Amino acid sequence: MNGDEALPGNGREVYNMETAENLAWQEVNCEHIVRDEWIDFRKSTYKMPNGKISGPYYSYSRKNYAIIVAMTEDDHYICVRQFRQGIRQVTTEFCAGCIECVDGVPEEVLSAAKRELLEETGYGSDDWCHMLTVPSNATLADNYMSIFVAKNCQKMNSQQDLD
Repeated sequence: MNGDEALPGNGREVYNMETAENLAWQEVNCEHIVRDEWIDFRKSTYKMPNGKISGPYYSYSRKNYAIIVAMTEDDHYICVRQFRQGIRQVTTEFCAGCIECVDGVPEEVLSAAKRELLEETGYGSDDWCHMLTVPSNATLADNYMSIFVAKNCQKMNSQQDLD
């Protein structure tokens, strides 16, 4: 070996689309355990690329959402404090919220981010930057989170009810 070979983990792996497509699993059975307006929690069985049937695998669907890293004009971060039932604690976090649908049509992601910042903090901004959109938890969920930076935020309203 001369050191130029693509070895696993050395950052020089070759991405082969043909190989990637051969990695896809085929869902052969799906049971909806809980399905309401907030979550679709499922138990699925899959056929693996080698033909083996494997499961159960648990996953869920939720709404896509936006996270807003908001800063005041003097570069102070704007956060919210709220109780989170999953960890049973009050947290300090960046404001975030779901992308809502009206008559089956999802709102624009930036509009949702602006709405959430105003509702949760009372702050608004005209200086927005979309950082990235990524799967929220690719192992278990099929939704995405979009991260925005809002600079030069100014107090415009009072904080509304937190979820």
